Amino acid sequence: MFFGALLSALKSCASATLLAPSVSFSENIIKDFFDHPSPKKMLSIMRITVVVFAVIVTVVAMNSQLSIFKMVENAYKVTLVGAFIPLVFGIYWKRANPIGGLLSLTFGIVSWLLAELVLPGFIVPAQLLGLLASLAGMLIGGFLIPQEFLKKGLARRIDQQ
Repeated sequence: MFFGALLSALKSCASATLLAPSVSFSENIIKDFFDHPSPKKMLSIMRITVVVFAVIVTVVAMNSQLSIFKMVENAYKVTLVGAFIPLVFGIYWKRANPIGGLLSLTFGIVSWLLAELVLPGFIVPAQLLGLLASLAGMLIGGFLIPQEFLKKGLARRIDQQ
């Protein structure tokens, strides 16, 4: 009974972990390449994205020498340095904007990867450096990008739709 419950929990987490980024990627990135896709076409796009992501994840897992724990830990490091600051600041900070989010994502992931490769035994963990760089990117985007510029761009984008 224990192993059945364990298998059930693993399958549930795996499906949610695979579906969430696939659907987010389809809705927020791929959808912009099509001119008002129908719901049926979007469903097809999402299904294809799930299959592609599943193949990529399987290939990476099969070729990795890391334990499952380390692979999960590394997956959450990416989320920490790339998505945490844009998500929190996007919800709670009025000056958060798309440029700040993009800078935050870029600074966080690039600095984390560089720290992992260049400073593997550094006193400060690489993911903490990535988190701080992500914060810096959000602050730069929030304070250095004029709000009027962003409002004009948003108004132009709404008019085009």
